[in-house]
Amino acid sequence: MLGMYVAESEGSRFWLQLLNDLKARGVEDMLIVSIDNLKGFAEAIELVFPKAEIQSCIVHQIRNTLKYVASKDSREFMKDLKTVYQAITKEEAEYNLDVVEAKWGKKYTPVFTSWRNNWEHLSNYFKYPEPIRRIMYTTNTIEGFHRQIRKVTKTKGAFTSDMALLKLIYLATQNIVEKWTAPLPNWGIVASQLDIIFAERARININTI
Repeated sequence: MLGMYVAESEGSRFWLQLLNDLKARGVEDMLIVSIDNLKGFAEAIELVFPKAEIQSCIVHQIRNTLKYVASKDSREFMKDLKTVYQAITKEEAEYNLDVVEAKWGKKYTPVFTSWRNNWEHLSNYFKYPEPIRRIMYTTNTIEGFHRQIRKVTKTKGAFTSDMALLKLIYLATQNIVEKWTAPLPNWGIVASQLDIIFAERARININTI
């Protein structure tokens, strides 16, 4: 974890402040940033770290999709949608998205509007080899961390100050981090691929992980 921040709401101003703080503290570059499409986040990343590749979380996009799909259609719809996000190439994914939209588009217009509007950041992972894709296509890792933090904070009715909240999260994080002993799957392969794809930028970042 690089930082903990408290704010009344999330927005472009908050994300810009957060990223500028990280940069001021020594984060020189970001290769790939996986986000869950929070408002203003991608725009702030592009301003502070313009070379970063932004990947919106596919899992979040699928969850949002299911909110609009009737339960009677969900199984068939998801089977069709898998041909999009599990495609081998971006071109194949785009073709399959056209096919799925032709079948379901009239019934579920908001779903495809969302996929089209977010496609630039949803589809970035297709340009990378499979080991890198598995790491970047979802934010489930950080979501798992958030769930563990919420187990601690939800038992508290209120906090006397922001600092009281941050202290509790810090202590909880110390306990969580102690369990982070398993290595990332295939990290050696991933690091080598990143080193080739991002050249000098990757060598700086990988050596400081």
